[in-house]
Amino acid sequence: MKPEKALIFEMSRPGRVAYSLPECDVTEIETSSAIPEAMLRRKPAELPEVCEVDVIRHYTELSRRNFGIDNGFYPLGSCTMKYNPKINEDVARFAGFAKIHPYQPEESIQGALELLYTLQNDLAALTGMEQVTLQPAAGAHGEWTGLMLIRAYHESRGETRTKVIVPDTSHGTNPASATVAGFETVTVPSDAEGMVDLEALRAAVGSDTAALMLTNPNTLGLFEKRIVEIAEIVHDAGGLLYYDGANSNAIMGIARPGDMGFDVVHLNLHKTMSTPHGGGGPGAGPVGVKRELVPFLPRPTVIRREDGRYGWDWDRPRSIGRVKAYSGNFGILVRAYAYIRTYGPEGLRRVSELAVLNANYMRSRLSPYFDVPYPGVCKHEFVLSGKRLKEHGVRTLDAAKRLLDFGYHPPTIYFPLNVEECLMIEPTETESKETLDAFIETMIRIVREAETDPQLVLNAPHTTAVKRLDEATAARKPVLNCSCGV
Repeated sequence: MKPEKALIFEMSRPGRVAYSLPECDVTEIETSSAIPEAMLRRKPAELPEVCEVDVIRHYTELSRRNFGIDNGFYPLGSCTMKYNPKINEDVARFAGFAKIHPYQPEESIQGALELLYTLQNDLAALTGMEQVTLQPAAGAHGEWTGLMLIRAYHESRGETRTKVIVPDTSHGTNPASATVAGFETVTVPSDAEGMVDLEALRAAVGSDTAALMLTNPNTLGLFEKRIVEIAEIVHDAGGLLYYDGANSNAIMGIARPGDMGFDVVHLNLHKTMSTPHGGGGPGAGPVGVKRELVPFLPRPTVIRREDGRYGWDWDRPRSIGRVKAYSGNFGILVRAYAYIRTYGPEGLRRVSELAVLNANYMRSRLSPYFDVPYPGVCKHEFVLSGKRLKEHGVRTLDAAKRLLDFGYHPPTIYFPLNVEECLMIEPTETESKETLDAFIETMIRIVREAETDPQLVLNAPHTTAVKRLDEATAARKPVLNCSCGV
């Protein structure tokens, strides 16, 4: 018996049954005519013979090996993996939201349409935009949608602009989205303070500049304090300023991208506004635009008619068209609506203030043990460098693996790329001081282990079901299927 097969079948005992199926009422003749000969099973499936309680315990135990925000601290920099209130989950499951269909007549879904309309307006007010589309299904999808709007805007003016500028600290999706949208990307470096190098930006812009894609605060967790000057440089060249909303958890309720000079903005509702995410979804990436770009928004948009009823507006001749079936991921939008209604304006501001406070507290306490490439006040996240550990033969990766032994999900490592042995930490606003202190003490312990017993760190993790992987082999020869013996 193969080892992987033994693991799956180790609980099997002949004659045990977990579930009794009803007698088959399909005759052999009907079966043979309905199923192609080559697809007919010749012998019973080789399934484990176990009782129901064994099945439940087996899969429950497997589920406990998954890490999630509900069972531990998740300081994943740039991803805003914060706790999401369960009341928003309950609201999203209300029958009036969960059991309707987008193709129902407008008069039968007035409540859902009102929610979408109100959410559009809330997000526009929060970001300083004129109007918002809720169609994009994720952050990168929102980026691509925003870039297609920028392309349509320039083409409407008879201009063909081919280049999108991205800082060297940009999210990896920025240049990817620009490429998919048909643009060429131009990278500008950061200056000594971790901000956009203004001289490099001036040299990069020109008549072919379509947009600058910028995150503020940037991926180093630093606020671009010269953002107004950056906007002027781009606008003077005829380009537009695009705001990547991945880090909006730092400024929500405090500052608005529209007031900084941004023309297009996307928000990651699944990060900022209460949806558990990771593993590819679910998500929502609404896009807001200034007045000049409103005609190009995806259709249909939700409108409020003169009689007070809500409906779909398809009459948008300059629209870039639909970018997502229906109106985005509706359940995610319901959660975001509930999140905004729960907190209100002052509560949203408090969220950002606590996120910034927590990040600065952690950065201050950890700075004696790691190199801090950009000292000073950060926003909702910060970067450290683990290059000091290399003196003992330990890398940032090894420290991250050791964190698993203490029940923590590691922070983002080796990103941004311009920081050697980078650790990128985002505590979010939902964690208590006790949780932050426990994580900090664990990080300090790992530094001391690296100094006194580096092999302990190099061999980590020690307590997880899967130990240290052969990364080179995993990358070159990935196992893409499960040999489960059935």
